[in-house]
Amino acid sequence: MIASLSAKNCASNKKAIGIFDSGVGGLTVMRQIHAALPYENICYFGDTARVPYGNKSPETIKKYARENARFLQDQNIKILVVACNTACALATDLHSYVDVPLIGVIEPGVRHAVESTRSGSIAVLGTKGTISSGAYQERLKAALPEAKIFAAACPLLVHVVEEQLFTHAATRLLIEEYTAPLMKNSPDTVILGCTHYPLLQPLFQEILGEDIILIDPAYSTALAVQQKLRALDQLNSGPEKGSCAFFVSDDVLKFKETGELFFQRSLDKVTLKI
Repeated sequence: MIASLSAKNCASNKKAIGIFDSGVGGLTVMRQIHAALPYENICYFGDTARVPYGNKSPETIKKYARENARFLQDQNIKILVVACNTACALATDLHSYVDVPLIGVIEPGVRHAVESTRSGSIAVLGTKGTISSGAYQERLKAALPEAKIFAAACPLLVHVVEEQLFTHAATRLLIEEYTAPLMKNSPDTVILGCTHYPLLQPLFQEILGEDIILIDPAYSTALAVQQKLRALDQLNSGPEKGSCAFFVSDDVLKFKETGELFFQRSLDKVTLKI
């Protein structure tokens, strides 16, 4: 009986971590999870046919999130990671539609910011959809009621990242334009609340100053996934390194070309979801 239970647990541990995003940005989250948990199998779905989510209605985003979650559950996953900030902000009831543990990118980023701030003054940068939802602002206030919170939408930064304009003068001007009003309030901590923004982290640090604490929710999420799987005794200890499978809803070639930039390694096994 003990041997049978052990075999069952081992098989369960080898199930994949499921991750979904509206496109390629969530690969920055997957990159951090893969680095923290190299023995885990990971299954990623990028909803490239319906990107971006930021200009969709809340009901539409909820519908997409549920469909994405169901698809990943069919891939035999053990935990679901919502890598899309907009989906996290708006599909708040998604846990009711899945039968595996669920982790989004917003809560871990908020916890990291609250633990890191020295003054309680925190700024949040994100897409229009994420910022207008108030998700980060509300969770920060709940976790740190005395916090002073400032937020700004930075819609064009997604495009400059996908065009690989990481150090371009235009990118620098955009960051300066978006952040100047916030920095007048002297925040000591800034949350990069979009999965594209970590690729601009060196430029953000240069422009905002070395004293500013930059929070990458992708890194925070990887730690949260690690902690959750450990608590559930679901960590895969190897000995083989984990495999990575990628699914998209449109344009496999474009996903591979752009995705390798985000994941920072070659993408094998990219499959078109029919």
